Amino acid sequence: MTRHFIYPIVLSLSFITTGFAQNRYELNSGWTCAKASTVSMNGSAVSNPAVPLSGWQTAVVPGTVLTTLLDNKQVPDPFYGMNNQLIPDIYKAGKDYYTYWFVKNFKEQLPAPGEQIWLHFRGINYGCDVYLNGHRLNTQTHKGMFLQQAYNITRFLQKDGSNRLAVIVYPPDSPGNANGGQGGDGSIARNVSVQYTAGWDWIQPIRDRNTGIWDKVFIEKTKQVNLLHPHVVTLVPGIRSVEGKQAPAIIKVTAELENTAAQPVAGTLSYQLEGKTMTKKLVLPAASTTMVQLQDLPLQDPRLWWPNGYGPQNLYKLNLRFTINGSIVSDEETIVVGIREIKNEWNTITRSMQVLVNGQKIFMKGGNWIISDAMLRFSPERYDAEIRFHRDMNLNLIRIWGGAITERPEFYDACDKYGMLVMQDFWGSGDCNGRWQDPMKLDDQWTRRNYPDDHALFLASAKDQVKLLRNHPSLAIWCGGNEITLPEDIFRPLKDSILPALDGTRWFIDYSNSDSMSYNFLGGNGDGPYGIQQPKKFFQQRTYPFNSELGSVGLGDYESLERFIPEASLVVPAQRRGPEDVSDSVWNYHKYISYEHSLEPYGKPADIKDFTEKAQLVNYDQYRALIEGFSAHMWEWYTGIIIWKTQNPWTAMRGQMYDYYLDPNACLYGLRKAGEPLHIFFNAADSMVSVVNNSFVSHRDMMLQVKLVDMKGKETLVTQVFSEIGPTITKKYLSIRQELKKVAAAEGAFVVLRLLDTKQQIISDNIYWMADSTGYYSGLQKIAKANLSVSVKNIANGKIGLKLSNPANGPVAFFNRISLIDPQTKKRILPVFYSDNYISVLPGEESSISIDYPANSGNPPLVEVRGWNVERQLLPVK
Repeated sequence: MTRHFIYPIVLSLSFITTGFAQNRYELNSGWTCAKASTVSMNGSAVSNPAVPLSGWQTAVVPGTVLTTLLDNKQVPDPFYGMNNQLIPDIYKAGKDYYTYWFVKNFKEQLPAPGEQIWLHFRGINYGCDVYLNGHRLNTQTHKGMFLQQAYNITRFLQKDGSNRLAVIVYPPDSPGNANGGQGGDGSIARNVSVQYTAGWDWIQPIRDRNTGIWDKVFIEKTKQVNLLHPHVVTLVPGIRSVEGKQAPAIIKVTAELENTAAQPVAGTLSYQLEGKTMTKKLVLPAASTTMVQLQDLPLQDPRLWWPNGYGPQNLYKLNLRFTINGSIVSDEETIVVGIREIKNEWNTITRSMQVLVNGQKIFMKGGNWIISDAMLRFSPERYDAEIRFHRDMNLNLIRIWGGAITERPEFYDACDKYGMLVMQDFWGSGDCNGRWQDPMKLDDQWTRRNYPDDHALFLASAKDQVKLLRNHPSLAIWCGGNEITLPEDIFRPLKDSILPALDGTRWFIDYSNSDSMSYNFLGGNGDGPYGIQQPKKFFQQRTYPFNSELGSVGLGDYESLERFIPEASLVVPAQRRGPEDVSDSVWNYHKYISYEHSLEPYGKPADIKDFTEKAQLVNYDQYRALIEGFSAHMWEWYTGIIIWKTQNPWTAMRGQMYDYYLDPNACLYGLRKAGEPLHIFFNAADSMVSVVNNSFVSHRDMMLQVKLVDMKGKETLVTQVFSEIGPTITKKYLSIRQELKKVAAAEGAFVVLRLLDTKQQIISDNIYWMADSTGYYSGLQKIAKANLSVSVKNIANGKIGLKLSNPANGPVAFFNRISLIDPQTKKRILPVFYSDNYISVLPGEESSISIDYPANSGNPPLVEVRGWNVERQLLPVK
C-alpha cells in the first residue's frame, strides 16, 4: 500500500490490516461524479467545499464508472441479451471517455492534540490523483489496481468539520483491444490489473475495463501510534484428530508500530486470547516504524480449524492494541484467527503434491473461481451466499484464477466461516503473458513474456496483498499465475524473498499447472479436458494427478435463461460448425457450449423448456461422475481436482453450478451428492459398487444395500451386507454388471445404493438412472406419472421443512426440482439454500429436505415442486 504520512512530509510503504480497527467508518454513500472532460476546474477547486458542483450525478462507490452509468440508467444492462454491444468500448472511445471525477462531502471534526485521522483507499483502478479541501494528497499519480493508499489527513481537515474529498480516476494505461481473443489483444496485461475485462472464452469485454474506486474507502482514527498489519501465525505440531483433547498450539504474533509523534512514545503492545494476555513494553523512537514480536503463546487444548467436510471451522477473536501510559488506547485491531497448520508433501504414487491440514492429508475437491461480479459489485452478503453454495457442493477448495483479482477480505471471511481452502493466483495468464503463439495478440511472445510493464509495481502490489490476506486460515496456497510463470525478476523475489519474509507458512506453486504441483505425464497443457464426457470416462481415463482445470457444461433451466435471454431467442439453438457455434447470436454471445447429442437419449426436446429440463439430467450426471471418478482413484491416481469452473461473474452459460443471479442448477446437487464425506457410488466403467471415506475415522457396522428398480417401481435386492471402511480411503465392494444388464436391457432401470447405520437410518444414498441396451432412456420417456404428495412446514423464521411422499405400487417419482416462489411476482426467491434438490423418491418411501431463505416481513413464500413424471405443485407455507 502506498502510505502518505503528511506531517512531517514522509512517503513510505505500508499496508491495511486484515483485521478491523475499532475507530473506523466507510465512505460508501453520498458520492457524486462527473466525466473529467466536462469539468473545467482543477483538483484544488473541485475539492474545495465552498465550490458548488452543479449537474454532477450520483456515483457508486465502491464501484466503477460502468456501475455508476448503469445505476443512473445511462447505459443498458450489459448482462442482458446483446446490450453490451450498445456500450462504447474504451479501446475505440478513448481513455478520456471513462476518466471521471468522484467527490464525497463528509463530516469529520478536527481531532484533539495527539490524535490522527487517516484516509484509506483499498483499491482504485487504475490511476488516480487525490485531493482534500483544496490540497493534493499524493505527490505523484497513484497507479496499480491492487496497491492500496493511506493518507494522514489530520492537518487538512476543515475547522467547521465540513470536508470534501475529490478523486480523479484514470483507466488502465493499456486498455487493450477487445478483438475476441483470450484477453483481447493481450495488452491489457501490460497493467498490474485484471485481464478478463478485455474478454475471454467465457465472458464478453467489460467496456470501461473496471475503471473506478472499486474497493472500500474509509476513515480511521488513532492516537500518536498507529498499529499496522499485525501477523498471526498458528503452529499445530503433530497429527491431530478432530475430536478429543488437543495438545497445545503455538500462537506467534507480530505487528508494526508507527509513531507519528516528533518525540519518543512509551507504551505497551498486548493481546488477549482465551483468557491469556501477552504484553510487551517498549519505547518507540520519534517519527519511526518499529517491528515488534510478542512472546509465543502455547495455547492449551485449542479448538482447531478444519476444511469443509473434515471438521468444524472454529474461529477466535484476537484483540491487539497499543496503549500509552497504561490506559490510553492509541490503536487496536481485532483479528479473526483460525488455529490450523497447512503443509504440503509430494505423493510418490500419484506423482503430485498433497495438502495436509493439522497433520492430516486432505483430498482436494475444488472449484475455479473468477470473481463474484465482473463489474465489481461486491457485498459481504453475496460473498457469503456464493461460498455457502461451494460448501453445500461438498467442495473444500476454491482457486482464484490469475486473470482476475486478489480477492477481497470479505471473500476470505466467508471461506474462513465455511471451511473453504483457497488457492490464490497472482495476476498473469498464459494467454496474455506469452505462453502460446497467438495471431490475435498485439505483441509477440517475447514481448508479452515480460508483461506487465512495471515490474516494481507488481512486486509492491504483491507485498501489499500478502499482508492484507495472510491472517485468514482459509488461505492455503499462493500461485504465481495461470498456466505460466511470472517474469524471472518478478518470480524470484516473490518466491524467494517476499513470501518467505511476509508469510512463510504456505505452499507456493510456480504456476497453476506446474509440474511442481502435478507431474504432467500425459503431455499437453497440464489441464482439461473440458466439455461433456461419457460418465465412464471419468473413471477409466487417467488425467493429471492434481488437475487445476477440468470441467463440463452448466446451462441453467428456463427460469434462469429468461432472466437474460430476450424472448425471441428463447428457442432451442441449432449447432452449426462446432460445439461453440450455434444458430442464435445471443446464445453465442453468452458463451453457450452445445450439449450436442447428449440430450437425444432422453428424447428430442419438444421446446426450450423441455430442452433445459433434459440438460439438467446431463448436468447432474456429469458432475456426479466427475467427483466420483476422481474419488474412485483417490491416492492411487489423484490427490485433488479443481473443476473449471463453478461460478460465472456474468450471465454466461458454461461452467457454473449456479447462475449469475444465484439460482442453482442440477450441477450443484450432482456435486453435492458425489462429494459427501462418506459416500457410496457406482463405477460407470466397471460396474463396481464402492464407498469413499473422506474423514479421519473408520466407519463400522454399516449396512451396504444395493437395489435395482424397474420403470414400474418393482425392486430387486442385489445385496444387503454389513461392512466397514477405514479412514481416507476408497473401497470396492462388488460388481453388479450382470444383474444390471438383465434388469435394464429393455427399458433401463434405477440403481439404488445405500449405506445405513445400525438404527437403519440412511447415512448415504445414491440413485442412478441407467439406459437400456441401445443407450437410450426409453423407459424414462414413457414412465407413468407418480402421485407424489408434498407437505410443507414452517420451522422457523427463514427456514422451511419439506416432506415428499411417494405411494407404494407406483413408479419412482423422478428428478424433482424444488423452488421457493415469491407469492406476488411468482418468480423464484434468490438465493435459497436447499439441503438437497433434483430428488428422486422410491415407491413407498419419503424424503425430507430443509430450505433456508432470506426471510422478510412480506407474505410467506410458496413452495414449487415439479418433476420428470410429477405434476407441478405450488404449495403455501403454513
